[in-house]
Amino acid sequence: MTRTVNLPGGTALPLIGFGTWQLRAKSAYESVRTALEIGYRHVDTATLYQNEADVGRAVKDSGVDREQVFVTTKLRPQDARHARRALESSLRLLDTGYVDLWLIHWPTGRDELVSTWQELLSARDAGLVRNAGVSNYSPALIDLVTEATGERPAVNQIPWSPAQHDPALLEEHRRRGVVVEGYSGLKNTDLRSPVLTEIAQRHGVTPAQVVLRWHLEHDIVILPRSSRRERIAANFDLEGFGLTKEDVTAIDALTRTG
Repeated sequence: MTRTVNLPGGTALPLIGFGTWQLRAKSAYESVRTALEIGYRHVDTATLYQNEADVGRAVKDSGVDREQVFVTTKLRPQDARHARRALESSLRLLDTGYVDLWLIHWPTGRDELVSTWQELLSARDAGLVRNAGVSNYSPALIDLVTEATGERPAVNQIPWSPAQHDPALLEEHRRRGVVVEGYSGLKNTDLRSPVLTEIAQRHGVTPAQVVLRWHLEHDIVILPRSSRRERIAANFDLEGFGLTKEDVTAIDALTRTG
């Protein structure tokens, strides 16, 4: 069982999720089935990914109880003016009954920021989604929608990697009670870095596993993606080793040294 973080409503969000960006049709279905078989209980999709039906079918066919799988999807900003209709389409495609987390994929136009956030809160209150959040938002935009509605996003999904992270930004989210989900953690990382390869060799794991474990050491939710079973399994197998304080400090420094 993977570690979880509690969202404001009390929902347990697994820190290790399975990302599905760029996975289409059969690849999306088979990869999600594999991930659930291995032990993942958190799957991330989006309207933009055009694979919601495949993801939903994989969840249903997996045999894992629906309540045990945390499903996230996202609203495209261009759908902001008909957000409820877009959500209903996502729910039809997913066929999961509800969504555990619905995110605004990117900030909308400034005139629609508050109204779009209100639509997500309305969907949550109607029981269509259990938690509402955002993606690619700055702390200032989070404050704007929070102050306008009295409710803050549960999650902000943003790029996060050893080469692209900001401790001050993380603290800004924690001060607001917003959970950070990191995406492109492996894509934006040079896995050949001597720092990563040395740590990996010492622990008997891969550099990719080191990077993912580094996220967990900072309580960042991760969303690794792959269509290869061995990589899906390796990306989930992060509890058999731990990073030392010195390891974490060395990886933190990659954002400054490149």
